Amino acid sequence: METYTDVLLVTANVGSLFDNVDEIQSEWLQELYKTVHTYKPRFIALHFQEVGGKDYMVNMGHAEKFFWSIESSEEMKDFDRVCIYVDNQFQAEDSFTALGSIYLIHKTLKNIYQYDFNVKDFKAVSGKNKGVDLVNVHLFHDASNLIACNASPSIYSANRKNALRYVINRISDRSYTPLPFFLFGDFNFRLDTLSLVQHLSTSADVQTVKKDSNNEVEKIICEEKDNDHQVLLQIEEKIFAYLHQAVFREDNGKALLQYDKEVTAFHDVIREEEIKFPPSYPYSEEYTKPTQYMNTRCPAWCDRILMSHTAEEFIHNGDDDDEKSVYNTVGPNVCMGDHKVRY
Repeated sequence: METYTDVLLVTANVGSLFDNVDEIQSEWLQELYKTVHTYKPRFIALHFQEVGGKDYMVNMGHAEKFFWSIESSEEMKDFDRVCIYVDNQFQAEDSFTALGSIYLIHKTLKNIYQYDFNVKDFKAVSGKNKGVDLVNVHLFHDASNLIACNASPSIYSANRKNALRYVINRISDRSYTPLPFFLFGDFNFRLDTLSLVQHLSTSADVQTVKKDSNNEVEKIICEEKDNDHQVLLQIEEKIFAYLHQAVFREDNGKALLQYDKEVTAFHDVIREEEIKFPPSYPYSEEYTKPTQYMNTRCPAWCDRILMSHTAEEFIHNGDDDDEKSVYNTVGPNVCMGDHKVRY
């Protein structure tokens, strides 16, 4: 009879964590440890993006301490093998990714192997069981809300589609033995902004303000037709201010999932568990506002855990599917930075 191991996969964009180390880090870690305690996994994979934050040249030292604090914590004492991979080569601007990954193996697990790309074979971390690929991902963001409104899908969405297809093709390369895979990270998937704005402004008067110098659109203002023409929605390059922000949190934003279209282009090769949580970005970085979104970007489910069809079959290979997998948020009511952590 096959035996199964409880696994915890976590993705976290930690950029604002390093930009606000003293304010956020302690509770951030406590929320992670609570999740570990709740599910008692035997293998943990932590995928981080934006390691070091915006000022990574200054903060990379904090990153090393952060990883060490996880590895050496009392809560992780039963994980006796740890693999840490961090891209800290920020001097190489063309190739620097700011990605970091930690893999923790419980003392009860035996015969653990990892793939060595140099020798093109598996090597013992501590028999080889069923293999799986774990890939850390961070795709392009939407640089301008205004440009994102220009087309459906947006040019940014098209760029992410090409990049993700490239990643999937690489890990599906037939020159290697294909394995089930999990892709988890900050995909920067955004809602179909043009379609969403059209929906939100159905009963509003829409004004387009252009720059005098070059006739480029500077802002889009949607005003209610009554109610003293109150501004319903204002969009600028880095502003997305919607009056009724609660719609993104009500019923976990379920009504807006119809605009979450980017992942559907990959249903031929990947799957995702059902989303039952609010958009993961952009949350306020203020400690006292852990559930409030910033008015910088349209809230979206950026942070995801995706898997190949074979990986999905693997985790649902049983009768009691509901008990076998959980897809949720670490620290939903605590300030975790501008991205909520997904597991």
